[in-house]
Amino acid sequence: MKKIAIIGRPNVGKSSLFNRLIKNRDAITSDLAGTTRDVKRKTAVIIDKEAQLLDTGGLDKGCELFDKIKEMSLKAAYKADIILYMVDGKGLPEDEDKKLFYELQAMGKDIALVVNKIDNDKMKEKLWEFYEFGTDAIFGISVSHNRNTVELLEWIYDKLPESDKIKEEEEAIAVEVVEEESIDDATFFSQYSEDEEDDGFIYWDEDEVEDDSIFAQNDRIKEFDENDINHIKIAIIGRTNVGKSSLLNALLGEERSVVSSVAGTTIDPIDETINYKDKQLTFVDTAGLRRRGKIVGIEKFALMRTKEMLENANMALVVLDASEPFLDLDEKIAGLVDQNRLACIIVLNKWDIAKREEHDKIIQEVRDRFKFLAYAPILTLSAKSHQRVDKLHDMILQINENYSQRITTSRLNEVIERALRRHTLPSMHGQVIRIYYATQYETRPPKIAIVMNKPKGLHFTYRRYLTNKMREAFDFTGTPLLFKAKKRGEK
Repeated sequence: MKKIAIIGRPNVGKSSLFNRLIKNRDAITSDLAGTTRDVKRKTAVIIDKEAQLLDTGGLDKGCELFDKIKEMSLKAAYKADIILYMVDGKGLPEDEDKKLFYELQAMGKDIALVVNKIDNDKMKEKLWEFYEFGTDAIFGISVSHNRNTVELLEWIYDKLPESDKIKEEEEAIAVEVVEEESIDDATFFSQYSEDEEDDGFIYWDEDEVEDDSIFAQNDRIKEFDENDINHIKIAIIGRTNVGKSSLLNALLGEERSVVSSVAGTTIDPIDETINYKDKQLTFVDTAGLRRRGKIVGIEKFALMRTKEMLENANMALVVLDASEPFLDLDEKIAGLVDQNRLACIIVLNKWDIAKREEHDKIIQEVRDRFKFLAYAPILTLSAKSHQRVDKLHDMILQINENYSQRITTSRLNEVIERALRRHTLPSMHGQVIRIYYATQYETRPPKIAIVMNKPKGLHFTYRRYLTNKMREAFDFTGTPLLFKAKKRGEK
């Protein structure tokens, strides 16, 4: 697929054109120079041909961050087949634009000069001033008013090969435990007597009567596209400056995301897909999160995009800075993983500069602070030096297997029966509480229905007990385990 790079200095409308061509408001746009920092990549359909569109950061110089943005943008231009160099039509042609345009022209690629903000017929006269760039491929457009873009699209279309035409998809039919030593009840309940909190159990209204045939039919489960299991969407989240972009680059083996010491470098979520052992791994580098009071301007949009990405993700890498004390904000960010019921790996980054003698202390602090992510494994690494980053790919695949696994009804009920024999359910106001059976009805994450006579009578200590027994019997490492306590329906 041919690559089209949109290049230009800050605030000329590159991201707006990008959004217009992909027909989606994907890139964050604002009047602030430097809004786009990383190179965004999306597939665009130009009439009836596909191409990969690259939205780049503004070519400017000054601080460390802008130098990095310029470097990444020029790299994208070198890799592109077609270059759209954008300028602001409201001003006069600038020498810096000419210099950059000639540099890009010297690469020998197809290049067009796109003069943006020609918002009305009167402004068309200004277009003549830009012919001093010495190119015939010049287009005066207005992205915001969607004016005069047809000629530009036709020019791009002619540069794309016939082989990139969209083919009509053919319809495809998819065919789709050791006994423990006995302990007394007082000791048993003391193990699970922490303050009650969300433990993954959801309850139906006890008065609700419904047909439970979807659960009664053995081994029935919600069906989904098998390709979804082979495509894992992984969000990289954490507060600012913990090394998320460095981790993305290390996972991809290339400089894909801008890395700088400036807090909040990443604004737009950047996604990149690699193939690893017959699986598609899509990593999303999200904007670093700050305390609510410190979120200003375009960072508010970045936070909204991060939340959208988490809603569509399957797994999250919660990145923590092992060289600094953990903050309450780290817990709040990790809480987004629990809220979205995602598979999870806790990544302790900057391990190369952490205090090694405090290894056990740091790990224990993570476990104490993030009890709601007790199921998540912890991996210590250094994104900068690539230390142990290679272990992360295989760990992601293993956790995806756990996240997508299907446990048969018979095996689930064996575990329930053993648990009940070990410790019976306590009564509620003299009423006997019974569990009839359990069955899994969904995966990603695994969801299990526990059908019983009094769903609300399931004591929270017993819920934790059942959860632990399930985790002991089956490998649910890295994945939340959700239960629905349900009353048996009347036929």
